[in-house]
Amino acid sequence: MPQIRTVITGTGSYIPKNVKTNREFIQQDFYSEDHEHIVAPPNEIVDKFRDITGIEERRYVDDNMNSSDMATIAARLAIADAGIDPETLDQLIFAHNFGNVLKNTIQTDVLPALASRVKQSLGIRNPDCVAYDILFGCPGWIQGVIQADAYIKAGIAKKCLVIGAETLSRVIDIYDRDSMIFSDGAGATVIEAIPASETNSGILATSVQSHCVDEAFFLHFGKSNFPGADPDIRYIKMKGRKVYEYAIKNVPLAMKTCLDKCGLHVSDVKKFFLHQANEKMDEGFVKALYRLYGIKEIPADIMPMSIHKLGNSSVATIPTLYDLVKHNSLNEHELNPGDVVMFASVGAGMNINAICYRV
Repeated sequence: MPQIRTVITGTGSYIPKNVKTNREFIQQDFYSEDHEHIVAPPNEIVDKFRDITGIEERRYVDDNMNSSDMATIAARLAIADAGIDPETLDQLIFAHNFGNVLKNTIQTDVLPALASRVKQSLGIRNPDCVAYDILFGCPGWIQGVIQADAYIKAGIAKKCLVIGAETLSRVIDIYDRDSMIFSDGAGATVIEAIPASETNSGILATSVQSHCVDEAFFLHFGKSNFPGADPDIRYIKMKGRKVYEYAIKNVPLAMKTCLDKCGLHVSDVKKFFLHQANEKMDEGFVKALYRLYGIKEIPADIMPMSIHKLGNSSVATIPTLYDLVKHNSLNEHELNPGDVVMFASVGAGMNINAICYRV
């Protein structure tokens, strides 16, 4: 049997048009997790938030759209980019965390599965195209790609569509300062089995870990910070300091493990596509990784960033960022055949994963 490579042959993304700037939060009252009013001036809160996260703007989806709608748009673009017939897809993998959350409702909708909805919207009739969802926190899209790689290498699948989409704007507590981090969006990729005789591109190695003892509830659903709020209505909550400390310690180690598996040095990596959660945290990942190799100087153009204008859209951040760079939409970054890149993410669970990939 000829050697097969797992190759990303098409990408697409959907970035909502509604821009919400940091300035729009200045009129908002914020409360601590102990329900105490935060008395610092609102502009001071917003400026400190920007300095820590790097976020200046984020995108919110239109009221009449949801996660599966955005995913369908991103999927159509990825399919067109790959130039394939969607009826030839063997797997349709949809990574999300909250399902479809309709505007002004408090209940998520995951019946039928979002992957099934996208398959219907794409008009795919082939019953052998298996559609399913995965919940793996923010690393969900990477985990979907790792699963597609496993199916391809096992000879079970030849073409897979992997999507990451989320509408976090509908599960945030507006009285929580952390709510300013989150945004909406969708990214999709077509993954194909290509004979090694035809390409040098493909997945070189992967690394995955789950830490679920003390770390399991660093991100969770909880009641609003607003005093007297209905305790039965739950919102996304994050222990920010604990997430940061956990991630800075563990993500660089997982990234190095991935590089070690394929026998590469950190200097072989052209770009790092990291989950867009916090600018300083992502910078910390790369610095810590380079320190593991005894290197202090880091190339200035090593890490594309979209968080400044797009915020944190969870599973959508990496596929959206990769799509933007692949299609030359970030002027200071470009990719060329043969470049080695790394995808890495961390999120609820707590879960960490990484992929080393040759373009």
